[in-house]
Amino acid sequence: MSRPEDTLAADIHYDDVEARKYTTSSRIKNIQASMSLRALELLNLQSPSLILDVGCGSGLSGEMLSSVPADEGGPHVWVGMDISASMLDVALQRDVDGDLLLADMGQGVPFRAGTFDAAISISAIQWLCNAESSETSPSGRLSRFFNGLYASLRRGGRAVCQFYPKNDAQRHMITAAAVKAGFGAGILEDDPETKNVKLYLVLTAGGSADGGKGQDITGVVEGMDGVDVLDSRRRGPKSGKGEIKKGSKIWILKKKEQMERKGKIVKATSKYTGRKRRVQF
Repeated sequence: MSRPEDTLAADIHYDDVEARKYTTSSRIKNIQASMSLRALELLNLQSPSLILDVGCGSGLSGEMLSSVPADEGGPHVWVGMDISASMLDVALQRDVDGDLLLADMGQGVPFRAGTFDAAISISAIQWLCNAESSETSPSGRLSRFFNGLYASLRRGGRAVCQFYPKNDAQRHMITAAAVKAGFGAGILEDDPETKNVKLYLVLTAGGSADGGKGQDITGVVEGMDGVDVLDSRRRGPKSGKGEIKKGSKIWILKKKEQMERKGKIVKATSKYTGRKRRVQF
């Protein structure tokens, strides 16, 4: 069975006809509701939060965010972004509660740093792995998305992205891009070894106020079955005090990465980066 992302770009595939067909399908509505509730469970939000819904479509997942009762930490306020104008038009006609933005996640997440408490994405990020033209780079689109998502979340914020990778290569490409952007990343599989398997990429952005547990995905999925924890971020050599030495090449590279995430322009890294200059007489 062919996958829609293999044939057309999302904004072209989801035209007026497909957007309405997608939204009115009882089967799709039930699946979307189930996966959205699972994502909320993994976010584990304890109080009303501002949530970004990436690839929100016609607002099926957003409805689940708005319907969380007060005794379960809700209701939540959400902002949805999607590349399909037709999908967003259907969302407007359905009078969803969230604010909507027409945007391509492959070009980044256009919000101020630290805007959101959390983020979800249901059946969307696998679209970033496909190149519709020779000028499109899947790795570049993934990098822009995850760097932008990391910046848009408050420190300690979480994101859950349900996605359908075509193969293990796509799965690795997506998780590697998230880790490179600075996230702690874990994969949760529902219904593994079946044709209905569903993957959830659970992400944490930096530290938190809970004793540092927010830095490690194991704190999010503690006690859950079928969890594969991935954290391939490099751990550079440290000084005797347990800290990276200021002015070292590793310290400089880390600072440059931080500046890039904030949208600053930094000089390209070369073999001379961090090298001590020879004393001149």
